[in-house]
Amino acid sequence: MPKLSPVLKQATPVLATRGAGMYLYDADDRRYLDFTAGVGVTSTGHCHPRIVEAVQQQAGRLIHGQYTTVLHDQLLTLTDRLGEVLPAALDSLFYVNSGSEAVEAALRLARQATGRQNVIVFDGSFHGRTMGAAALTTAGTRFRAGIGPLMPGVAVAPFPNAFRLGLSEDAAVEHALRGLDHVLATVSSPAETAALFVEPVLGEGGYVPAPDGFLAGLRERADRHGMLLVVDEIQTGFGRTGAFWAYQHSPDVVPDVVITAKGLASGFPLSAIAAPTELMSRAWPGSQGGTYGGNAVACAAALATLDVIRDEGLVANAAEQGRRLLDGLRKTAADAPAVVDVRGLGLMAASEFAHPDGSPDAATAQRVQRACAERGLLLLTCGVHGNVVRMIPALIVTAEQIDEALALWSTAVASATE
Repeated sequence: MPKLSPVLKQATPVLATRGAGMYLYDADDRRYLDFTAGVGVTSTGHCHPRIVEAVQQQAGRLIHGQYTTVLHDQLLTLTDRLGEVLPAALDSLFYVNSGSEAVEAALRLARQATGRQNVIVFDGSFHGRTMGAAALTTAGTRFRAGIGPLMPGVAVAPFPNAFRLGLSEDAAVEHALRGLDHVLATVSSPAETAALFVEPVLGEGGYVPAPDGFLAGLRERADRHGMLLVVDEIQTGFGRTGAFWAYQHSPDVVPDVVITAKGLASGFPLSAIAAPTELMSRAWPGSQGGTYGGNAVACAAALATLDVIRDEGLVANAAEQGRRLLDGLRKTAADAPAVVDVRGLGLMAASEFAHPDGSPDAATAQRVQRACAERGLLLLTCGVHGNVVRMIPALIVTAEQIDEALALWSTAVASATE
């Protein structure tokens, strides 16, 4: 009998049979508080009634209208609606299915539009598992090992991870920008550098928000050298950080390209890149396309997602509940020496575990994550060393559910670290 690939390892023991709001249920109808959101995908929770209704209606009208063969109304309406949340300058969109595909599309656009071959990424980045995206990924060797040689033309500059560097945030930004200037002087000439690809909050790299001033420093250097600033909002976008886009936490910074996926369609495969029409028109003919990109049902789900986020005030809720979550995590950390850092932005929150000598403690992070699952709270780990436990609840999460999760977290940390 066929089986799933043995390489696929589940983070939790749950066999989910249904989901509703913030909860998943197994075959025995045991309820689990889901603070994974399908790795940040189910932004409006599981099976939000308005998403379900929109998908059901669209599936009865048109399921697949291949967008280089025919246009469909959901695709055009979604493009108009995204214009309401994107900067006015980013007025052209291209749709694909996954975050990795969108990264590949942005990479292709950057090289074709500038005529330059190199790109610069930042230490701890995760941009995907496909060949080009994997070459941009430095969040762990597991994403890129055994498949080389990888795409050439990628240079890595420091990310201002203040905790890891042992610096203040201002000093970390200064260190990272000096490091970028060094890369431009020694590895990738500005004249050969097409773009800077950056996550405003490292995802797989450990949930590290970029401190104030970093994105502004990238914007200044991109303008000075004629490079593109590509902001990867795959995990951070659609309200996750308490702003619609995470780069908006850096005033006056407008990217040249924004990449979005995950929370865009509440669980349906859809991703996009947005850029100015003049820039997008520099892509070479035939370089953009795909069989399933801009699927009609996925677009209907994305439109309903936009409605729910707006009507239910979910961006503001992410900011409010994110503060509550981080405050609670810090209270637990104060009594748990193994938790050496708590950080995050909005509903992206992380606790980092280390041994007394400061070295990463992945074993304890995994014990805590498993202890939470046993108690009914689903979480994921991340970080270059796997020693960070992250919380990514759906944007609909309530104060009561935050408190429920924090109580389970506190008991799990105590039991796993005693």
